[in-house]
Amino acid sequence: MRALLLAAALAASSMMLSACGEKSAPAPKFQNTDLTGLEYARDFALTDHTGKPRTLADFKGKAVVVFFGFTQCPDVCPTTLAEMSEVLKQLGPQADKVQVLFITVDPERDTQELLSKYVPAFHPSFIGLRGDAAATEKVAKEFKAFYQKVPGSTPGSYTMDHTAGSYVFDPQGRIRLFVRHGKGPEPIVHDLKQLL
Repeated sequence: MRALLLAAALAASSMMLSACGEKSAPAPKFQNTDLTGLEYARDFALTDHTGKPRTLADFKGKAVVVFFGFTQCPDVCPTTLAEMSEVLKQLGPQADKVQVLFITVDPERDTQELLSKYVPAFHPSFIGLRGDAAATEKVAKEFKAFYQKVPGSTPGSYTMDHTAGSYVFDPQGRIRLFVRHGKGPEPIVHDLKQLL
C-alpha cells in the first residue's frame, strides 16, 4: 500500500514539474519604469493642433508616447521632442506604429496655431494637444502629472514647472511605462520594440 501511495505521489509531482516546465511568454524586461496594471492615465479628451477632437482610442493599434509640456519651455520640452524624433529614426519601419503626443500645460499661450507650428517641427507625425484650463487640469489629474505656473517679471513672461517624463501606452491602449527625462533614446527604443 505504501509503495502504491509513493508511486502515486511521485507521478503527481512529476506532472506538476512538467506543468511548471511549460514555457509561457516571458514578461518583457523594460529599461524604463514599468507601470503595467496601474489604474490611471486611462484616457483624455483634448483637441489636436488641427482642431480635431482626440481621445486615446484614436491611436489604438499604435504604441503611444504622451508628454506634458509647453512651447516656451527652454530645455526639457524641446530636448524631449528631439529625443523622441531620434527614437523614431532608430526604430526605422516600426516608427509607423508609434504616435507621440505633446499635451500643453499652458493653454493660455499655446494656441492651436502655435502648437501646429511647434510640435510637427520636431517630427511631422507628432501631434500637439490642448484643452481649456479645466480640461488641462482634468487630464493632468488623470495622469498624475504635475504642472504649476511660475510668475515672471511681467504677466506674460511666466514659466511652467511640470512633470519631466513621458507616459507610454501599448497598442491596446494600456499604460505600460514612465520614461524619465534625459535617459537618451536607446532605452526608449528598446522598450518600444518590446511593446510592438
